[in-house]
Amino acid sequence: MIELEGVPELIDPVMVAAFEGWNDAGDAASTAVAHLDREWKGEVFAALDAEDYYDFQVNRPTVWLDGGVRKITWPTTRLSVVRVGGEKPRDLVLVRGIEPSMRWRSFCNELLGFAHELGVEMVVILGALLGDTPHTRPVPVSGVTSDPDLARTMDLEETRYEGPTGIVGILQEACTHAGVPAVSLWAAVPHYVSQPPNPKATLALLNRLEDLIDLRIPLGELPEDARAWQLGVDQLASEDSEVAEYVQTLEEARDTAELPEASGEAIAREFERYLRRRDGGPGPGGPGPGGHATDSGDSSYLRDTSSGRTRPPKPPKPEAGPGPGPGPGPEDEADSSED
Repeated sequence: MIELEGVPELIDPVMVAAFEGWNDAGDAASTAVAHLDREWKGEVFAALDAEDYYDFQVNRPTVWLDGGVRKITWPTTRLSVVRVGGEKPRDLVLVRGIEPSMRWRSFCNELLGFAHELGVEMVVILGALLGDTPHTRPVPVSGVTSDPDLARTMDLEETRYEGPTGIVGILQEACTHAGVPAVSLWAAVPHYVSQPPNPKATLALLNRLEDLIDLRIPLGELPEDARAWQLGVDQLASEDSEVAEYVQTLEEARDTAELPEASGEAIAREFERYLRRRDGGPGPGGPGPGGHATDSGDSSYLRDTSSGRTRPPKPPKPEAGPGPGPGPGPEDEADSSED
């Protein structure tokens, strides 16, 4: 039995989760949840027992000094709660941790136990994958669910993926079987510049998240970080003719694939979205004009994350795209959902 002492009764709570590791290319997803926690000053109310879920030879604890006293921080998953004020106050339960090494079913059941006790209405799991996408274009974000009704009412894709999966896929299926509405949002990170951080992908996830749960998100320094990141990658690409040629190939493929979207219906949807953002005005602590998590194709995003790497390699073009971990990557999962 989970006992939550000191946690107030929550208002229309939504659980937002992200996990470092295989499902977190460029650290985009975990950074998004960390941003929410920081901007809204989340209060940690629970942490899962690290002994139950982590191999400490894979995810090692760290030792640090606190006033001369040595302390240990264990790798784990923590839950915090934030209250977002405004005309329609709403609470978020933030789950941020590391993909567990073992006992995934128990791990998901424990998180669902917290969701049940807190009255969570929906679970949104953030993920990021490596894909054949150019860094100069808006970051593709796929919204998928296993619930046909949820897919229809929220304009999401119903996943049809078959194959290896990570904790994001396992938690989503656990939610579905428990009768908890669950959505996964996947951002595609260019595989030729996969080093973290990737603030452009983080912005894209936050942008899609606030549309999904109808909530304004303050961005802080993310837009500036994103612009600096793209300027750095632009410079690296310009210094290498092979990389520049490959990026141009990806741009042409992306632009050709998106031509059908230049329809009256698509333009109307985008205009309605603009009006909704403008009329709603910035929420408490939210950004003013130009400070919104909009992923504009004209924006110059990014920061040099090459870590001394002056020449990103020209990668092969696999059929499904490389994953952030060994074997088939979670991008296969997101891509398959769009079939």
